[in-house]
Amino acid sequence: MNQTSSTIIPVVLSGGAGSRLWPLSRELYPKQLLPLVGEQTLLQQTIDRLPDTVATQAPIVVCNEEHRFLVAEQIREVGIKSPLIILEPEGRNTAPALTLAAHAVLQDSANAMMLVMPADHVISKHADFHEAIEQGKKYASQGKLVTFGITPDKPETGYGYIKAGVDNHVDEFVEKPDAETAERYLQSGDYYWNSGIFLMQAQSWLDELDRHNKEMHDICLDAFKQGHSDEDFFRVEADIFSRSPGDSIDYAVMEKTDKAVVIPMHAGWSDVGAFSSLWEISVQDSNGNVVKGDVICDDTTDSLLHAEHRLLATVGIKDHIIIETADAVLVADKSAAQNVKNIVQTLKKLERSERNLHRRVYRPWGSYESIDSGDNFQAKRLTINIGESISLQLHNHRAEHWVVVKGTARVTCDEKTFLLSENESTYIPIGAKHRLENPGKIPLEIIEVQSGSYLGEDDIVRFEDKYNR
Repeated sequence: MNQTSSTIIPVVLSGGAGSRLWPLSRELYPKQLLPLVGEQTLLQQTIDRLPDTVATQAPIVVCNEEHRFLVAEQIREVGIKSPLIILEPEGRNTAPALTLAAHAVLQDSANAMMLVMPADHVISKHADFHEAIEQGKKYASQGKLVTFGITPDKPETGYGYIKAGVDNHVDEFVEKPDAETAERYLQSGDYYWNSGIFLMQAQSWLDELDRHNKEMHDICLDAFKQGHSDEDFFRVEADIFSRSPGDSIDYAVMEKTDKAVVIPMHAGWSDVGAFSSLWEISVQDSNGNVVKGDVICDDTTDSLLHAEHRLLATVGIKDHIIIETADAVLVADKSAAQNVKNIVQTLKKLERSERNLHRRVYRPWGSYESIDSGDNFQAKRLTINIGESISLQLHNHRAEHWVVVKGTARVTCDEKTFLLSENESTYIPIGAKHRLENPGKIPLEIIEVQSGSYLGEDDIVRFEDKYNR
């Protein structure tokens, strides 16, 4: 790859959990992987909004280990054939993630710029976004660290702020203010919301990080050097990376450097940080409601109503958020949308699975969905994608019955391998080595009934796995 100082490499940071959007967003299926606004997911929209001059470069995506196959599939769906997907063994915030991407860029060029974008934002005015990038290139080519500021239209307390100085240089980064301070910032006209989008040369970032947070700089460099490629992914050295400070881009460098520049951006930006933000940017009906799914409203105004699995009916409410999913329902006043994260913290303390997982759980081979469960049994619907298979494995505490309801299954059970068609079934005893494959031309659907003394997902001993789990 022949990169020049005008080359811009897209860097997409996809490590967030989106806890304020629970129960739609879960830790293992976060908001950037959801189609919250339009048909595409937020991750796909982030890639598709790139200017033509940037879109010619394969993006670098930094994501959580647990999300890797979902991220790879969503990138493939938008036509990107050779992205570099860097896996974080654990989340250490945005500064270490960006540092890993910077080292990847430097493998090809010392001069290329990085356009750094969170994977979970919405930008509705693409032309204005492209224009802001063009304005930022002049500063980034001079070694400046460019951030993009959003002109505030209300005294928002959920965002950080940037105070602009002479010739676009940053005078001050400000943490999320209280309501009175936010109102003062709004009236002054000197402050912008911090968008979390950046443009900078990879080497400039690393130089400033070395100056202001040398420990992070050195640890991330070592973790990257000791990393290795794994199929479509790049794995950094986990033990080394775990020692890195867990700081944001702002805290690690931008608040300390004298090279920060802010470019105003009027591009219809939202970080979709809470359901109130989602309501604001979505199409509202004549009553101010945003409705998705099977919903009937009576005397209901200015509300966000989302139903996924059953009829949702409302009567006599205003300014509410109601989110219905297969395993959880959220009801909140719109003004308290930021506090949904408190529910997620409670779920964590109670060790509830609803914090991490939806009822449908995605795997690299397809998905499974719990249908029913009780003492010593559990029923699931498995969908195996075309050409995919589960690992060769065994269970020490459970047996399984498989019934094919759609497609054709190739089953391995100990020394036997055989085909099952629709309406046929088989039994996998406790301790038997087994594998399920889809050799057909349509998705394979299986009803699996598990029985045994322990039915946890960690009762798996893998012998072969094409996904390197």
